[in-house]
Amino acid sequence: MGTTFWIKRFFTVLTGAFVVIGVVQMLKGHDLRYSVTEAAIWGVITATVFTVVRLYQSHRGRHCAICKDTPEMHQVDRDGDA
Repeated sequence: MGTTFWIKRFFTVLTGAFVVIGVVQMLKGHDLRYSVTEAAIWGVITATVFTVVRLYQSHRGRHCAICKDTPEMHQVDRDGDA
């Protein structure tokens, strides 16, 4: 898994977290500026923690059996179907 994979993963998580946190803040009655700021701050924190932990687990050889989102897990899944 190269750098591109982890950058894509980071931005995927960042986007998801940003949207969810921003919508929740708006539903709580906060104004748009506050909601976007909170979503940006917590989105970056969330994406960073998630990506660093998954990178660490990947280097240790642990893969998410539920996600099957890493190239190694795709290969195992294909081999199992044969």
